[in-house]
Amino acid sequence: MKAILMFAFASLLTVGAKAQQSAITPAAPGVTYGKGAVAANAIAVQELPKAFKGDSVYKGQITGKVVQVCTKKGCFMKLEQANNETVMVRFTDYAFFMPQNIVGKTVVLDGTAKVTTTSVEDLQHYAKDLGKSKEEIAAIKEPKKGSEIMADGVLVVK
Repeated sequence: MKAILMFAFASLLTVGAKAQQSAITPAAPGVTYGKGAVAANAIAVQELPKAFKGDSVYKGQITGKVVQVCTKKGCFMKLEQANNETVMVRFTDYAFFMPQNIVGKTVVLDGTAKVTTTSVEDLQHYAKDLGKSKEEIAAIKEPKKGSEIMADGVLVVK
């Protein structure tokens, strides 16, 4: 009996996650998520290191190409950076999520970027959410210093 209840609960969670993802508006030019964003005065994500002030924070509009999105429910995405690096983008208070088809799209974010160090535990968690293999996850053994963006809104540009 206990096994049947556990199976039923797991099935509901899976169905709920798929329903939640399908309820997210597909990415297309002009679609906004969260509070939205405006393309005016946006800096390219590659320019972030120059834009950081003395406290390593930049607030404003940032544009870039999405190269990865959380496969579980779209709770984070990554923007393309130089040298095969990426910049993690999370969403303020998990107020909104991204559709799977946003990968490859150019977006403008309105939010706050800062220099961070991501722990091994968090890096492994993100890798799991991206659908990486157990071997790829186990290979993560060092924290990573880089930039992270907390977005209040996202606008799909193209």
